[in-house]
Amino acid sequence: MLPLLAGADVPVVTTDALDQLATAGPAPSSAAPPQAAPPAAAPSRAAGWRAPRPVPRGRLVVLTSGTTGTPKGARRPVLRGLGAAAAVLSRLRLQFGDRMMIASPLFHTWALAMLQLAPALGAGVVLRRRADAEVVLDAVALERCSVLIAVPVILDRITRLEPAVRDRPDRQCLRMIASSGSPMTAECAVRVREVFGDVLFNVYGSTENSWVTIADPADLRAAPGTAGRPPIGTAVTVLDAGGRPVPPGMVGRIFVHNDVPFDGYTDGSDRPRHGRLMATGDLGVLDQAGRLTVVGRDDDLVISGAEKVYPLEVEQAISTLAGVREVAVIGIPDADLGQRLVAYVAAGPGLTAADVQDHVRGRLARFAVPKDVVFVEALPRTPTGKVVRRLLPSLPERSSGPGAGSDTGSGHPWSAC
Repeated sequence: MLPLLAGADVPVVTTDALDQLATAGPAPSSAAPPQAAPPAAAPSRAAGWRAPRPVPRGRLVVLTSGTTGTPKGARRPVLRGLGAAAAVLSRLRLQFGDRMMIASPLFHTWALAMLQLAPALGAGVVLRRRADAEVVLDAVALERCSVLIAVPVILDRITRLEPAVRDRPDRQCLRMIASSGSPMTAECAVRVREVFGDVLFNVYGSTENSWVTIADPADLRAAPGTAGRPPIGTAVTVLDAGGRPVPPGMVGRIFVHNDVPFDGYTDGSDRPRHGRLMATGDLGVLDQAGRLTVVGRDDDLVISGAEKVYPLEVEQAISTLAGVREVAVIGIPDADLGQRLVAYVAAGPGLTAADVQDHVRGRLARFAVPKDVVFVEALPRTPTGKVVRRLLPSLPERSSGPGAGSDTGSGHPWSAC
């Protein structure tokens, strides 16, 4: 090290010099003042020496889920300081020394964020190569995890396990469950509370926006389908098509600003912006208490016979029907209505299309009742649990006028998918 420094204009203090300073006593008061040493000649630079080039700061690129098309690379800067952690912790009850079971792939933004937060909290992290319902429960009990980080589909499957299997592991150590990555139905949130108690937090965010809102147990008791409220340092608003804020109770586009900037996609494109606010790509509504509820994707809106229908609203209704395991609702072209609703349902035996349609008819408007119901074994999903709607079996365009059939139950050609 010293030979390198000797050729540079850098003062060098060796260990021997420090030892002499430490052992030398104070100078006597009668001693003559020390003479200033003559200035030393500047050391010459070694031949061929060059100053080291500064190391550029890294950049994180996270792929979007690709549920509607080819995944995009989202550029994220490396964060400095603890501001981002403080924002999340203002709404999540994470504690120093927690033990986290992360039951989501680490390439997903939600799991990656929790993995990055763990060292700041001195938290242990438990991972499993396979994260099905029983594996997650067993790991929580075996490793004495206090926090479960999961996606809604995992929690849904855990709560649907037979009680003898679900209650077998000792999970008294679990004091908090945090869910994110895809929408959680109100019915699933209620089941999680019934099985685990008042420990659920629902985090709404995206690859581009990071966090947006967080629902704590009190929020979920008051409104089980809510995405919650923004943490500190985050501004959330719902705007109409003209960029004006809408009043509470009205649906609009969700815009957010926080301290975790998004640097655009790797292909040079960006998210729509309104001043410092950036669109999440979702539609939502704020209630009088400031809680946000997401009603669907901006591009998922179905206009059927001039009526606007939000597929997520229909999915939430169908998910409350006994026997339904999974459901996805989309709009497809229709010669008469412009678009018609199709419900893809994974359910137990005995359920018919008429059962599904009658259930929706009793809870939503007439135009929100699916014209077709397709029974499938399971919905196509990404590794993080999001439904890949473009992989759902397609149906032919047809007329929804008089005489058009609407029962696509067990006799439908796609029912065995």
